[in-house]
This record gives sequence, C-alpha cells and structure tokens, in this order.
Amino acid sequence: MEEDSQKGKNMEEGGSGGEVRYRGVRKRPWGKYAAEIRDSRKQGVRVWLGTFNSAEEAARAYDKAAFEMRGSLAVLNFPNEYPSVNTHGNASASSSGGKQVFEFEYYDDQLLEDMLGYEEENKKKGRK
Repeated sequence: MEEDSQKGKNMEEGGSGGEVRYRGVRKRPWGKYAAEIRDSRKQGVRVWLGTFNSAEEAARAYDKAAFEMRGSLAVLNFPNEYPSVNTHGNASASSSGGKQVFEFEYYDDQLLEDMLGYEEENKKKGRK
C-alpha cells in the first residue's frame, strides 16, 4: 500500500521503474518537467505554466492554476495543501456522497408581504 505522501499521485503503468506521475506534468527528454493545464473557458486550449527542475514543483504549479480556474471543484495533485477542497472519501463528507446540498425555503405570498410590511413600518418608525 502507498504511503500518505504518495496520495494524489498516479503510478506510471509500464513505465521506467514505477516513476511517479502528476496531473498536468510531463517529463522532458533532457530531464526537466513541463507543466500545463487546459482552460475549459477557452474550449480546452492549453495554458503553459512553465518548466521546472522537479515533478513536485511542476505539480504544485498545476495545482495553483487549477485551483484559480476551478476553485473547490479542481482535481489537484496535492489536495491537502488547499483546505477548502473536499477530497473524495473524506470522513466528514455527508450522507449526500460529498455533494453540496442547497435547501430552499418557500414562503407564501401573504407571509412575504407581511414580512416586507413589517420592515417598512420599522424603517418609518426609525426615521421619525
């Protein structure tokens, strides 16, 4: 089983020596690592993030860009470094499967008119 430090990383299948791979990171033939991300707002065009000396640096650049683009919906290499991101399988996830649930209250028209009328009366009293 992988250690906690390996969380968020993918093992390369059939690669050289089980090298660790990160989302958005490619290894260049000369040993450096390139990072890029696709921008869904621009029909998936590639956004160049740079070339880095280590895969971890490149992966963190990808995470930063992904979080800026997609917020808490971003799929990250290091999700524990972004506290507002809920990871899958989190013990604190609700019974809704970790999905965000919105609840709406419905008030009938009479109740809303009464509430608005009450606020208007308070405003008039405060101004006098």
